[in-house]
Amino acid sequence: MSENGQAGGGQRAPLLSHLLALRRVLLISLIAVAAAFMLIFFLAINPLMDFITGPISARGIEVIYTALSEAVTTKVKVALIAAVIAASPIVIWQVWGFVRPALYPREKKAFRAVFFIMVALFLLGVSFCYFAVYSLALDFFLVQGEGLATPMLSLDQYVAFLFGFIVPFGAAFQLPLALYLTAKAGLTDAKMLASKRKYVILGVFVLAAVLTPPDIVSQVALGVPLCLLYEAGVLASRLTRRGASA
Repeated sequence: MSENGQAGGGQRAPLLSHLLALRRVLLISLIAVAAAFMLIFFLAINPLMDFITGPISARGIEVIYTALSEAVTTKVKVALIAAVIAASPIVIWQVWGFVRPALYPREKKAFRAVFFIMVALFLLGVSFCYFAVYSLALDFFLVQGEGLATPMLSLDQYVAFLFGFIVPFGAAFQLPLALYLTAKAGLTDAKMLASKRKYVILGVFVLAAVLTPPDIVSQVALGVPLCLLYEAGVLASRLTRRGASA
């Protein structure tokens, strides 16, 4: 009976230590996000809002708010998003420390490489959207409204539109990495990916219609880069095959 009790206690001890470690990860992550939020909201929110509204302000259009609490709630949303981004290195480090003991040395190296590539692709997608595509989309919408109505943009709706426009680009730029990993795992290959090209193009534009605001410019602006990224994924799959044969 005592042996069973000792065995049960031995099984509970690792589980308890894992739960305590997970609680520590969550607690430190929440503290990091909360601290970043306080700093950003009280010290940097106005310059941040100026940066966000810069593309529309540069075109001589005034951003308004239609509810008394809209300005404050929008600032809170923006500060929270910025805080998550600012605190992400601490959060990621905590998560990495939690999963690292369970990985083999080769898996640790591969995980680090994939993670940094994933972050770089996301930032590249967001930057490409904000600096190259977003301005074109704004100009298109404003031109379509000329002579029809005076633009009066709500702050909350504008910020929601901006994030709804740029975040899908960051996610979409993960496509080459995803195709590379599936090829590396033997689930796909370059020949199969190339043969499905026409179906992928159709699916890409359906996905773009779901992810972006409901307008043709946003859908095309995301769909075309996605098709190019798919071709980059096909090329990466070919390189994977060559590496395996070598």
